[in-house]
Amino acid sequence: MGLWNFVKNAGKSLIGSAEASEIQPEEALKAEVEKLGLDTNGFDITVTDGKVKVSGGTMSTEEKEKIVLAVGNVAGISSVEADLEGESVFHTVEKGDTLWAVATKTLGDGNRYKEIFEANKPMLSHPDKIYPGQVLRVPGGKSA
Repeated sequence: MGLWNFVKNAGKSLIGSAEASEIQPEEALKAEVEKLGLDTNGFDITVTDGKVKVSGGTMSTEEKEKIVLAVGNVAGISSVEADLEGESVFHTVEKGDTLWAVATKTLGDGNRYKEIFEANKPMLSHPDKIYPGQVLRVPGGKSA
């Protein structure tokens, strides 16, 4: 099992929001993953004190990485534990970062920003819509 840390007060507000107050955090996170259209074949989510554990499922490594990011980039989540054997690097966006800058840091070429954008769909809807604290997948990248 791997453990990925997230910025607890950054991300989409699902848990603790007025509409989510009637449902459990696990249900809110599963609904978010399904809303994004990610494969959820047999996976399970448990939440304890802002820490998420994703287990089970027969998804590809790419789908599992996207699920980790989908649930981790939610306000109130500080870490996600999952069984991953991926080749992707995870990069936390810093103030002033652009996908170009992230591509330069992790892939050595800013022109490769589209690879990062594509790797983070459907969580990203536009290359300019990233925010500090957000964690992104960088397939084949190096840690910055």
